[in-house]
Amino acid sequence: MTHESSASPLIFGGAASSPRAALPVLPPLALYIHIPWCVRKCPYCDFNSHTASPVLPEEEYVDALLADLDQDLHAVYGRKLSSIFFGGGTPSLFSAEALGRLLKGVEQRIPFASDIEITLEANPGTFEQEKFLAYRALGINRLSIGIQSFQEEKLKALGRIHNGDEAVRAAGMARQAGFDNFNLDLMHGLPDQSLDDALSDLRQAIALKPTHLSWYQLTLEPNTVFWNQPPVLPEDDTLWDIQEAGQALLAEHGYAQYEVSAYAQPGRAARHNLNYWSFGDFIGIGAGAHGKLSHPDGRIVRTWKTRLPKDYLNPAKSFKAGEKALTNEELPFEFLMNALRLTEGVESRLYPERTGLSLESLAEGRHVAEQSGLLQVEPSRLAATDRGQLFLNDLLQTFLS
Repeated sequence: MTHESSASPLIFGGAASSPRAALPVLPPLALYIHIPWCVRKCPYCDFNSHTASPVLPEEEYVDALLADLDQDLHAVYGRKLSSIFFGGGTPSLFSAEALGRLLKGVEQRIPFASDIEITLEANPGTFEQEKFLAYRALGINRLSIGIQSFQEEKLKALGRIHNGDEAVRAAGMARQAGFDNFNLDLMHGLPDQSLDDALSDLRQAIALKPTHLSWYQLTLEPNTVFWNQPPVLPEDDTLWDIQEAGQALLAEHGYAQYEVSAYAQPGRAARHNLNYWSFGDFIGIGAGAHGKLSHPDGRIVRTWKTRLPKDYLNPAKSFKAGEKALTNEELPFEFLMNALRLTEGVESRLYPERTGLSLESLAEGRHVAEQSGLLQVEPSRLAATDRGQLFLNDLLQTFLS
């Protein structure tokens, strides 16, 4: 695809800006690996996940992932991988042998940073002590465990395959397997959930001493069972009470909020996600995976891969379903919709470094956002105010006017 020529200045937010420049330095590089199978599709899930057959095509899929990666190696430009994230689906359905062969193949193609973070998503219903010991031995050093709730009736409503006891045991097994860095995924705003219900879940999660908590509100997404058959969700006043009380509880126990729905103990923020939110680069491989890759000449390209596993595994079909070079008009919004999710935002210098555009391209939108009390008045940083975090869509709209 072509991208807008940098021969003419762009108009953004009503003010002319400098043409896009070649990037002075390429951003850090990460790898996202999508494994699309799960035991059962949850009614709220809009991710590219598919119910697994009794025998997974592990060998064929690993071969395809490595061949897919080969086609993106041109965009590495000598960088090392700072992080790897196995997402899904349920990546922990794959054997340690399959993941080991995959990681070895990846490292043969792209060197790993000495302190690389390698995260694997796992669900409590798939936990086996021996398997997770083997994962840890492969160099996987972080787990993200999909708990969602500890309460039986809430888990049933969400279509989860585990119960509350299994959720508690999963955290203990992770620690026993040598994972001293793990995240728990927890939802709030569940069907018929009260403030007490939500805080009970949160207290149980905190008691398990994870280093990181992803605590987010259930939303009804198109193309899900819940979208077509919506459950009864809590009233807005209850949702607000849950949010306020939950954030206070997390802060009390040393979990600092660093993104809209991410809370971490000191030094334990997810490096893979921080790279994503600060407009870093990531190769995406696997069925339906997305990527974002910068080139030294200033081109920034988003890619997406063939979605259905059967098509992804079909040698007659291409791994890549499409790609799009971001235009100068699109880049400010693309950068800010990620960076402003971070509670501390990002240093202003990161904007020209990662986009090739001057800070002047944000000047008018920035002024309006500051005057509206949505953006902090701080020249050296791009950061939302507390109000801006609550009304993030409104904040972003000021950069589209």
